[in-house]
Amino acid sequence: MAIPEAFYREAIDLNRYSNKVQFQVASQFNEVILDVLRQIRDLEGNSPATTARLRSILAQMVESLKGWENESSAYMIDELQGLAEFQVGFVQDQLQRVLPVGEFQVNSVAVSPDFAKSVVTRDPTALTIRLRGEDGVFRATQFALTAKRGSDISLPNGKTVKKAFRGIAEDSGSRVSKAIRLGILEGESLSQIVRRLKGPNLSFISKPQNAIALNSALKDSEGMLLSNKQIQTVVRTSVNQVQNAASQAVYAANSDITGKYQYVATLDARTSSICQRLDGQVFNYEKGPVPPQHFNCRSTTVPVIEDVDFPPSALETRPSVTGRVPQNTNYANWLKDNPDIQAEVLGKKKRYFNFLMSPKRGKKQLNATNALKKIIREDGTELTLKELAQKYPNAN
Repeated sequence: MAIPEAFYREAIDLNRYSNKVQFQVASQFNEVILDVLRQIRDLEGNSPATTARLRSILAQMVESLKGWENESSAYMIDELQGLAEFQVGFVQDQLQRVLPVGEFQVNSVAVSPDFAKSVVTRDPTALTIRLRGEDGVFRATQFALTAKRGSDISLPNGKTVKKAFRGIAEDSGSRVSKAIRLGILEGESLSQIVRRLKGPNLSFISKPQNAIALNSALKDSEGMLLSNKQIQTVVRTSVNQVQNAASQAVYAANSDITGKYQYVATLDARTSSICQRLDGQVFNYEKGPVPPQHFNCRSTTVPVIEDVDFPPSALETRPSVTGRVPQNTNYANWLKDNPDIQAEVLGKKKRYFNFLMSPKRGKKQLNATNALKKIIREDGTELTLKELAQKYPNAN
């Protein structure tokens, strides 16, 4: 079984790209809220005129957040359309690069111009499928990312990106308005309320320049931190969805070259239980799970190519938080080889993981992969300590 290493590297780069996109969307949202807070901060006194002005500012905030929802949805359509086209091209190019010259022809996948629009909005008018041919005319083809395919993609809770943004906008407006009303009732000044909502680290003047700086600045913000985390979740998850949908489309179009795919999780302590369990497993197309398996999923899939002699440099390793490891290292084996990380990932269940792999168990000794499967059910839920203690009393 062979997998070009470029697929592992690209997964890391796409996580970085996702951070950039979510920073852009979050920054536009923060500008709306900061403008509101700036106007409230500058109000003076406790007169009827001040109260009327405050109501006007909050009413305008609702309209501005609606504008943010529409602008961010349009931005995501552009980004996800570009991502789908890039990912299709990347996978096709990588397959062609590693195959013997002249022996295989990689089938291309067309991307409907309405694909991303359908992902973001699920607009019924986007379901008329037209695809551009070499002559510039749109027509149906055998292999395609169509608007219909896009409409089948939704966030893990069933919502579209636009609907998720609408929920964030409505919840944020309500949360800010309620916090201001409660603050006034409790005797806080408007400047005190603004400082609490904004947090002490976010400046009206100096703006964070990247996602890491933004998260740091919002650390103690009561009015903006939750919304920013929600935006981050929606963007990261939708980017992961489109990336994997595009990859799977190319794999399916070239099933004679790559009949299977491998599930690839991130080798660090933040990886979810379900992705820990699935990492390294190989599935037939349309027969197995595809990321995202949950919100904020960072996992991906890579094509499995049999009977091809790859250059050694293309196959050697995969990245992990502890450094590069052999490509055939799955999450369970990586965890076994890093005992210092086991406690962070497994907590008190660490002792059961190691007990199951202990040579003292004789014929019942399990390898790391099967030991982890004993701790994590097939649906990704973890056994409780009580359940593990009942199953393996000798581990205590």
